Amino acid sequence: MYEGCTTGTPIALLIRNTDQRSKDYGELLDTFRPGHADYTYWQKYGIRDPRGGGRSSARETTMRVAAAVIAKKWLAERYGVRVRGHLAQIGELVPRLPGGTVDWDAVEGNPFFWPDASMVGELEAYVNALRKSGDSVGARVTVVADGVPPGWGEPIYGKLDGELAAALMSINAVKGVEIGAGFASIVQRGSQHRDEITPAGFLSNHAGGILGGISSGQAVVASIALKPTSSILIPGRSVNLAGEPVEVVTKGRHDPCVGIRATPIAEAMVALVLMDQALRHRAQCGDVGDVVPRVPGGSS
Repeated sequence: MYEGCTTGTPIALLIRNTDQRSKDYGELLDTFRPGHADYTYWQKYGIRDPRGGGRSSARETTMRVAAAVIAKKWLAERYGVRVRGHLAQIGELVPRLPGGTVDWDAVEGNPFFWPDASMVGELEAYVNALRKSGDSVGARVTVVADGVPPGWGEPIYGKLDGELAAALMSINAVKGVEIGAGFASIVQRGSQHRDEITPAGFLSNHAGGILGGISSGQAVVASIALKPTSSILIPGRSVNLAGEPVEVVTKGRHDPCVGIRATPIAEAMVALVLMDQALRHRAQCGDVGDVVPRVPGGSS
């Protein structure tokens, strides 16, 4: 960077992990924590670092968020695309939103990225109760990308929804990805799920803004399901390196819900995929039609 501009050379970022507490993992040197990557890393490499860092740690995602700052800025300035996310569910709690409309101002105004400001106190009590019980819970995060032009994506191997799913699934603790209506499509009728088109545009967005692997010009909507934190104070059964049964209690600093911190990470992965797809679209089709979404039967 020079005087606020990129110079054309790679942008390098260094974020030091200065707040680590390796001593918290001292009792796990020869033990596999249930629900963690300890067992699979050891099976693959024959060695593992038990100190809590590395690529199976959520701290790895810091660089993704940092890199996506550039992607978000470029998407916004070049195409008017805005990528925003929110915590859509924690355990059994869901936002109480009139008509399901997200209050984005509320999302930015609380540490949960929760779209219903009236529930923030309830969430605090819920998470504190989980922490005191020593247990954890899962969550759902939804990301919405507004302003995505039609035409981004590929018909088969570079599908926009396929690449979004792969990127979002690569986030630590993610066990499910939905595009648009996702698994709710199972109980929908075709007459309900199909997004009918009028001269004024689409009447719904169950497809999540993607048809045939290519953006439709509607908002791109993706959701992720995050598993409950496996590092909890409740004893769990496992084995040690000798294959002997042991009881594991994971001490140290652990969130009762990793989903509370996941919104910026999910936003980052969506932004990075969209920037990749935008650049590939420019290379293949040029810029014609990129900036102004086109509606069938209407004017460009």
